[in-house]
Amino acid sequence: MVQRVIRRIRHTTTLLSMLVKLLSNLGAPVLRGLEYLGGVALIITQSLRWLWRSFRPFGPRVRFGRPAFYAQMVRLGVRAIGVVTLVSACIGFILALQMAPPLEEFGQVQTVPNIIAVAIFRELGPLIAAVVMTGFAGAAIAAELGTMVVNEEIEALEAHALNPVRFLVVPRILATTISLVIVCVIGEVVAIGAGWMVGVLILDIPSLVYFNNTIDQLSVSDVLTGLWKAAVFGLIISSIACHNGLSVTGGASGVGLATTRTVVHSVTLIIFSDLIFTGMFYALGWH
Repeated sequence: MVQRVIRRIRHTTTLLSMLVKLLSNLGAPVLRGLEYLGGVALIITQSLRWLWRSFRPFGPRVRFGRPAFYAQMVRLGVRAIGVVTLVSACIGFILALQMAPPLEEFGQVQTVPNIIAVAIFRELGPLIAAVVMTGFAGAAIAAELGTMVVNEEIEALEAHALNPVRFLVVPRILATTISLVIVCVIGEVVAIGAGWMVGVLILDIPSLVYFNNTIDQLSVSDVLTGLWKAAVFGLIISSIACHNGLSVTGGASGVGLATTRTVVHSVTLIIFSDLIFTGMFYALGWH
């Protein structure tokens, strides 16, 4: 009888230890993920606070670093126009050529501009610009800030009572967000133009019909949802890049790891947030 009780106790203890180990293995990644998201949210919150203190309509203001902001706009936005333009043009060509054969079976080739307009302005325009900017701007920001951490330049700023978020993070987040919206609009126009070239030169769609179908299909909500997504994507890319860059440890290898994580995390979160926005807009009837 006593041995049976002892065996049951040992069996119960083994099950409890296995359960605790399982919960520990499952809980650790969740806690790390929540800690990471909390760090990114803290970067965004501090940046918004400094922006408010720089542009608030009443009370004392802090000086906003306009030269640093303009430099980041040129570095992250203007220099990305060429890449985004090239990719958007290719997407416009691909969409027109891919949609023509199935639509031709039903005699609806002239609806190609309708589909391209909706796909580009609602979805592909901001998504393509965000993915390109992730590799173009996000990786650069993470590497730059990570190198400053390794070289102890961040500590030097703090030693001189200069807040790194104010002088380093805010210009980069604001420049990336604004640049992504502008680059997104340029890419959308280029993609529509590329689709028009295929439609007129290859599919024999009259130019006037192409532009009329594009304009008739688009609504204000289509354009605004795309711009809203672009702004949020820019905020995601820049905040993740700044957080990873400022969290670098381990020297040069840490800089490389932060750059890789920035690209992977940004693309993953962009796709996930795009899914959320698409579902939300669909539920609100913006379709």
